[in-house]
Amino acid sequence: MTVLNTLTYTKYSVPNNSDPVTKRRNKLLQKIDEQILLATDDTYTPTKRVTTTDAAGSIRTIDKPKRVKRWWSVQTDGKVLLTVRYGARAIEFQKGKDAIEVESVEALPAMLRTVRHAVADGELDELLAKYAQYGRTVRKR
Repeated sequence: MTVLNTLTYTKYSVPNNSDPVTKRRNKLLQKIDEQILLATDDTYTPTKRVTTTDAAGSIRTIDKPKRVKRWWSVQTDGKVLLTVRYGARAIEFQKGKDAIEVESVEALPAMLRTVRHAVADGELDELLAKYAQYGRTVRKR
């Protein structure tokens, strides 16, 4: 019983992940991680789990390739334009500017990691709140 007397005890509390700001931030962080994998690994193919019924009538769960749109495009001069998307829209960082200019494709993962750190620190929370409200209208009955 002497080992248990040396431990420090505290009350367990469940972390609050139901905060909408945290949900938006985590959603964007997952998408950025996916883009980092797309930029660094040429063989990466994202998958999703799909439940299907075959001809015999048995239900199976399979991994199916998922279509993921790249957030960057290579210009004719070799520069790369990176957009950060929330849903289907590119986030506009400054008025009329929704892309980040990167020197080359090799520098792209480092830029994505920089953006990821900014999102994790909460620097884009105000912009995410604006884009989360896009398309939502209040219906009057």
